[in-house]
Amino acid sequence: MAQLHCYVPEEIARQAQRRAAQSGLGLSHYLAELIKRDAGASAHDATLITHNTAEFGRVAGLRMENWEGNPP
Repeated sequence: MAQLHCYVPEEIARQAQRRAAQSGLGLSHYLAELIKRDAGASAHDATLITHNTAEFGRVAGLRMENWEGNPP
């Protein structure tokens, strides 16, 4: 299973934070919506592994697992 970690220039981060705020979403929720839309996560039967289930849980149709404390 591939993992995705990303570091972006400060300007890109500020832009993402601004767009998330304009959308009325937290940054994590906003990024999850982009991933779901652009990468077709549900079409590829992908699962997001996160400890931030409160934020990502608000993304309809996004499958996720929390491995904190007991990874598979």
